Amino acid sequence: MQIISIVGARPQFVKLAPIHRAARAAGVDHVIVHTGQHYDPMLSDVFFEGLGIGEPDVHLGVGSGSHGVQTGAILAALDGVLESKNADWVLVYGDTNSTLAAALSAVKLHIPVAHLEAGLRSFNRRMPEEHNRVLTDHAADLLLAPTEVASAHLASEGLADRTVLVGDVMTDVLFEVRDRVSDSPSALVEELGLERRGFYVATIHRAENTDDPGRLAEIAAGLGGLDRPVVLLAHPRVVAKAAAHGVDLTQGSLIAHAPLAYDDLIAAALASAGVVTDSGGLQKEAFLLRVPCTTVRTETEWVETVELGWNVLANTADEIAVAVARPLPTPTHAAPYGDGHAADRVVQTLLAWSSGGRGSDGAA
Repeated sequence: MQIISIVGARPQFVKLAPIHRAARAAGVDHVIVHTGQHYDPMLSDVFFEGLGIGEPDVHLGVGSGSHGVQTGAILAALDGVLESKNADWVLVYGDTNSTLAAALSAVKLHIPVAHLEAGLRSFNRRMPEEHNRVLTDHAADLLLAPTEVASAHLASEGLADRTVLVGDVMTDVLFEVRDRVSDSPSALVEELGLERRGFYVATIHRAENTDDPGRLAEIAAGLGGLDRPVVLLAHPRVVAKAAAHGVDLTQGSLIAHAPLAYDDLIAAALASAGVVTDSGGLQKEAFLLRVPCTTVRTETEWVETVELGWNVLANTADEIAVAVARPLPTPTHAAPYGDGHAADRVVQTLLAWSSGGRGSDGAA
């Protein structure tokens, strides 16, 4: 069997790693297509290297652009790639423009599509990620849900017969990396002369937080006013937006820093007093590491992190300050994101559905 994984952004590379290993272990021909949506080496090449994935089989190199331009460029480039392969499945990941474009290209070419991380909902239709994930779920042939909540969302939309609960593949790789780096010093701590538990790690990248000058200025000032150093791992797009808006990303407690390789990011989060982010992936990673998280959004797809007390939504500078200063959450052994073996379930599910059988719902 041949599976073509189509990825384009940092969270997708992390999810790709355990899938790649599970596919190879099962004797599956796994073809990797990198759209180039994230083209900076620290958001792309270093992840492939650090996670042991190897070079992509195809690199489209589409680069940046508006949502329509970027999605259209990926869609146009993928047709020829998919026509040249003999795929049994096109596997798409998450909620990016690469995800939607890949799903559309495969559907038009009558190639079965499986959506990894299906069923997540913010119920905020202003978010481009929400458009991408909803459209992809309704186009795909197989919906690989990470959580019971995601499965319930799909059932409510009439998609239960295409849904299999597999768990969260990011949990697989997170546990592996956590165990690898937990006894090693954080490179970020050493580089910046920080104290363990004496700083926060931050990432801000979503359009609603960066495209409006006033909004980005408020967030930067809020982070700059916190009680400990805040290391902002700034995506190149955010750096460019801040420069265009005249917003200083290094002010007060705030220190702008280039993005980190995945192992270094996890080591930094483990060493920190908390995480401040608008990233879906980092919210969940913080929970799995049992590091308090403050999410700069009005909603989250990962509702379990909030319900269990490890994540707080904060939308203003004052709310951010209150959230990061809160007491440590109550310890929990809850495992809503699975047991670290989701990738094996994904590959076995694809094999079963490809052969005409439909394996049982793999409870994570």
